Amino acid sequence: MKQTIALNDSWKFCKTGESEVTVVNLPHTWNNIDGQDGGNDYWRGTAVYTRSFAAPVLKEGERLLLECKGAAMSAEVLLNGQKAGSHAGGYSTFRIDLTPYLASDNELEIRVDNSANDRVYPQMADFTFYGGLYRDVNLIILPKYAFEMIKDGTNGIKVTPVVDSAAKTAEITAETWQNGGDQVCFEITGNNQTVTFAAEVKDGFACAKTVLSDVRLWDGIDDPYMYTVRASLLCGGEVQDTVTVDFGCREFRIDPQEGFFLNGRSYPLRGVSRHQDRIGLGSALTVTEQEEDMEVIREIGANTVRLAHYQHAQEFYDLCDRNGIIVWAEIPYISRHMTNGKANAASQMRELITQCYHHPSVVCWGLSNEITAGGPVTEELLQDHRELNDLCHRMDSTRPTVMAHAFMLEKDSPLIPVADLASYNLYFGWYLGELEQNDQFFDEYHAMYPDRVIGFSEYGADANAKYHSASPEQGDYTEEYQCVYHEHILRCIEERPYLWATHVWNLFDFAADGRDEGGKNGQNQKGLVEFDHKTKKDAFYLYKAAWNRTPFVHLCGKRYTDRVGDTAVIKVYSNCSTVTLYKDGEELETKNGNRIFTFEVPVSGGHQIKAVSGDCADEMMIRKVSTVNPEYVFGDAGSVVNWFDKDTIDPAYFSIKDKFGELMANPGTAPIVGSIMAKATASRGDVAIGASENKALKQMMAAMSFESLLKKAGANVVPPEAVKAINDALQKVKK
Repeated sequence: MKQTIALNDSWKFCKTGESEVTVVNLPHTWNNIDGQDGGNDYWRGTAVYTRSFAAPVLKEGERLLLECKGAAMSAEVLLNGQKAGSHAGGYSTFRIDLTPYLASDNELEIRVDNSANDRVYPQMADFTFYGGLYRDVNLIILPKYAFEMIKDGTNGIKVTPVVDSAAKTAEITAETWQNGGDQVCFEITGNNQTVTFAAEVKDGFACAKTVLSDVRLWDGIDDPYMYTVRASLLCGGEVQDTVTVDFGCREFRIDPQEGFFLNGRSYPLRGVSRHQDRIGLGSALTVTEQEEDMEVIREIGANTVRLAHYQHAQEFYDLCDRNGIIVWAEIPYISRHMTNGKANAASQMRELITQCYHHPSVVCWGLSNEITAGGPVTEELLQDHRELNDLCHRMDSTRPTVMAHAFMLEKDSPLIPVADLASYNLYFGWYLGELEQNDQFFDEYHAMYPDRVIGFSEYGADANAKYHSASPEQGDYTEEYQCVYHEHILRCIEERPYLWATHVWNLFDFAADGRDEGGKNGQNQKGLVEFDHKTKKDAFYLYKAAWNRTPFVHLCGKRYTDRVGDTAVIKVYSNCSTVTLYKDGEELETKNGNRIFTFEVPVSGGHQIKAVSGDCADEMMIRKVSTVNPEYVFGDAGSVVNWFDKDTIDPAYFSIKDKFGELMANPGTAPIVGSIMAKATASRGDVAIGASENKALKQMMAAMSFESLLKKAGANVVPPEAVKAINDALQKVKK
């Protein structure tokens, strides 16, 4: 039987070009600090992990494998100075046979590289590319006759259930690949049943089928029931090796008009996206952090998660299985197509499907994300996607493929129909445009292509939990505007049942070292929860009110203590139908409503506010102040839009009120606005720089006033005094 030996402790670690050697335990990343502090200057290169071990006693024919569950982004493995193997791709499991290089005492060296190149995805994206051995490393003793464990990181077994709802049965196909042996015996347990069946081994392959009667379905969050299959490899009647996996029996379909169906019933997919990193830890998470993340998903009440933008830890797919969370799984083919990256995209897709096939939570394979952000749709890009799509269908006939498209990709692009499903990443109301444009976009797309499946793969607005406003507006980074944004988008989604899946971007704030905005360098702050994965922003509770069935009330603005004026607007999110508000122990008002309850409260000093519904209650303090607390304001955010009166601008001359396209078309004003936009684009990181050359995005920006673009850039990039100087310069150029 195979044996696994953990190899996580006591590694010597050294960056190339440096002499300092430290001792680290795994999981480990070298970018957990500098990859989160902004500046786009985190260290990317090759680092070396070394560790000694005594060779285990191997019986005749046994082999010793090295298992790495995550080495970012590429790895080269040497044993006793000899190259044993390599791997390209930072998010999947790989194994290498060490047997030919073994000695009594061994020196294992793993060279891990996250430096820039043109071959291994990702190379351009709005998140930090952490380097390191950031998941577990093991040694595996493999018997002479054993299930395959090397090709694409497989565990040697593939289980395919096909459900017949009418008959309440499921036909189970079990396939295995192995080295040697003459028979594989299968045993399925679950739902108070045990079913056994067997197959002969032919040319290293075995396949057998059976039928489960009175099958208990894997039914999403309502009943995520799992069966277990155990395969035993026999030679001459003796068991040589075993492999065990859990699987679920479920069926689903996706309708262009009515969305997602699970086990024959409408089951709208409403949920969140997740990046795997955390503040101070980077990507080096333990099972504890994975479980904590799942608890947050359960609390918000989501029934789906998009695991962006790469293969996540197997432990997290297991958690999704056990909790009934439907998964969009994808590879990091993202933002910029690379001619030399074709083989790597295919390799990462093979590994994703091979390693995640048995998870009932996974319902689709993501080919790419915003792949046109850094360049146009070319025939090469189209052909690579076609081949990737075909690869998915050859490997898995049971799941559709999907792509997430950037908002500036034209609705009639030939790229969209390559995959079975499509979803769009839209940020109208945050990066540009108005909130209503999200509604308009989907209405137009659905009218143009009523027989196509369409979803909402990303949407969000950045918010820093310390910023607040009684008059929230786009670009101010306040919790209050994030709430306004999501209140609108939630209505947009619920009014369009044809959206097959919707995913908030993002559940958690995450590291994007190229970012410098919103008072926190190096972070994308669109999360409903801060980067500590503990501090929940108010918008989190809006979705909890929509999705979670357990009664609760939440007072928004707990961090917004200081209020200017004689009255304060108090907002409550709740999934209860009535909420009563109290001030200093006295009942003010009871309101009936749906999720959002708004009260006007007289303020004369310091007050205790309490919201109550049945047994649910929440409390906070507010106090009257004469001026806005400067700690609540991100720079001078919002001042740009009202900086000038119409009366102070001569309409015969250009100004910031004019459209960006008109200013860029005039030789006198183009240098002025062009230099400012270049600075604003640079502050948003590599993805924004690449996307700035997108034709469709340029067309959208051309129709916007320069004033609105300045506001979106933010006061830290273009302070109010600079806006005045820009306007003065424009007012010297006659139309």
